[in-house]
Amino acid sequence: MATKKAASTNKKAPAKKSAAAKSTKTTVTTAPVAATSSTLSGHIQQSVRSVALWRALGAELVGTFLLAGVVIAGQGQPIFVLFALVGIILTLGAISGAHVNPAITIGALVTRRIGWLRAIGYIVAQCLGAALAYVVLNGFISGADAVSAQAQAYGQTAPSLFAAADVAKLTGKEWFVFFSELTGTAILGLAYASATRVVRDRLTGAFTIGLGIFTALMIAVSAAGYVAATAVINPAVAIALHAYSWTSIWPFAIYALAPAIGAVIGFVIYDLLRGKEA
Repeated sequence: MATKKAASTNKKAPAKKSAAAKSTKTTVTTAPVAATSSTLSGHIQQSVRSVALWRALGAELVGTFLLAGVVIAGQGQPIFVLFALVGIILTLGAISGAHVNPAITIGALVTRRIGWLRAIGYIVAQCLGAALAYVVLNGFISGADAVSAQAQAYGQTAPSLFAAADVAKLTGKEWFVFFSELTGTAILGLAYASATRVVRDRLTGAFTIGLGIFTALMIAVSAAGYVAATAVINPAVAIALHAYSWTSIWPFAIYALAPAIGAVIGFVIYDLLRGKEA
């Protein structure tokens, strides 16, 4: 009897052991991982840390500085702007695309050629570059000698920077200048869209845009000149030309809104004409 009892206890021992082993098992669960950052903030942080973005912003600032300087020094003559823009594109185009114009940047943004964060940076850099061009050139003008009364008698006047005509003096002709700006920038947007979509060498692309702005300025300047106004087709350069005024909304509508609308129209027209091959 003692032997049978011992045997029975030996048989039950493994069962107790397995039960104990089951009781000691722990369930491993993974805690939900907290999101470190939202998609928007993560995109901003990644872009801000990009060296290529800061180089592009610097290129836009320098390029717009040079373009605004040429417009002021050359009295806005289309032929001077043509060669200046060609040189800027050949020099800085590989870094940023050489938009050097907020309207072109907006057109590229709407047609998904550029991201919204880069577009905002471009516009800020372009406005700063144009304002800096005015500050630098105005510094040279302030250092010029005053014109004497005798010189004034012979028609000599003190040197001054080229500036846009006062929109407030148009009195009812503002829409003419509005549509001249819109038309000119639409032509320029068409040229930029062609240069960015078609694969070609840099020289051809630069002259495509250069001839585009020459054509745009010839038409816009002539149209605005009929009503004694100034065509700029560049919202940033308009800062350097003192085209904006806080006394009326028309200067902002003419020199900021109209070019933006025109550039978008130019980009869209080109994409529609080219079709899905782009």
